[in-house]
Amino acid sequence: MSAAAAILAYLPTKPLGLQEGFWGSITAIAVVQGQLSATQASARDQVAGAAIGSIVGATVVVLAGQQIAAYALAIVLCMAVCWLLNVPSAARLGGSTVTIIALVPHHSTVGWMMLSRVSEVGWGVAVGIATVWLVDKARGLSHRHDV
Repeated sequence: MSAAAAILAYLPTKPLGLQEGFWGSITAIAVVQGQLSATQASARDQVAGAAIGSIVGATVVVLAGQQIAAYALAIVLCMAVCWLLNVPSAARLGGSTVTIIALVPHHSTVGWMMLSRVSEVGWGVAVGIATVWLVDKARGLSHRHDV
């Protein structure tokens, strides 16, 4: 399922204007679990982490620039916000998102980086959930025919 979700997540990224569409694929791989409920829980963590990490990362970059001290501050703040909002499982992806925004050179504005990252993760989450849902439905149909 993960491979199918990764491919499906990547195919339309260029037409959708997602310049780093591989993040959608990576997210789809991370989100897909054996059961829909586990996939949904993973998806929640992915979206929360991307949102928190992009907001914290973009804010710190705007205020302090892309330098190591700003990055260190952003990582610590992101982890703290995740814990304060009671989504500690989102902290890992939040930290990854901060890292991408704060350290990876980009050719666009910080706002565009933030929007792109959240869009790419959101797309990967949607494809991952849809893939697992479709597989679950197909399994249900095949079990009905077996009875």
